[in-house]
Amino acid sequence: MVKKKLVRFAENFTFGHLFQQSYADLLQGFPLKGRWKTDYFRNDHPIVLELGCGKGEYTVNLANDDPSRNFIGIDIKGARMWRGCRMVKDLGLKNVAFIRTKIELIGYFFDAGEVDEIWITFPDPHPTHRRLRRRLTSPIFIRRYLKILRPGGRIHLKTDNEQLFDFTLDMIKEMGHQLIMAERDLYGSGYEGEATQIRTFYEEMFCKEGMTIKYLQFIPRHE
Repeated sequence: MVKKKLVRFAENFTFGHLFQQSYADLLQGFPLKGRWKTDYFRNDHPIVLELGCGKGEYTVNLANDDPSRNFIGIDIKGARMWRGCRMVKDLGLKNVAFIRTKIELIGYFFDAGEVDEIWITFPDPHPTHRRLRRRLTSPIFIRRYLKILRPGGRIHLKTDNEQLFDFTLDMIKEMGHQLIMAERDLYGSGYEGEATQIRTFYEEMFCKEGMTIKYLQFIPRHE
């Protein structure tokens, strides 16, 4: 297992669509910040982020289904991201990139209003009270997203965790964001859209165990 991880980490450095920057380098300025469309994607299509992308299933499948948008998966675990990076190479997709970094640092990679949409798919729910600030839908993270998300841009959450779902609904109400939709049983709701078209590895596992998938989308309020 250790050898396989080392091989994957090594191959990650060969992918031109995976960006890995040290914190010291980020302090010097990330060259694609504010220039993703012109210098990397070379089009003017909307940019969609998947935060905590894991193996990259959502990022890759959304990109494969919709060439009219650009997709960027972000995660800190390189061994997992290897699979998504490999899929992009095998499929020859040009509207995908990956960034290996902590979500806390995304402001170093994108300029104000550069991102059009954000997906948060099955993040760590951080169930204990002392870890609430680490939830990817906590107010501190939402404020980070607002620095890069264009006004009117949407945030999506998919989770199997009831506590995280309720926490996010409460946060949306308290912070005055615009809730677009919320489903406690996505696949039993009759809703048809992007949220039901793709299932991640973990989502498939949860569904087989009989767990319901929660989904919501909202437009954060720019102050």
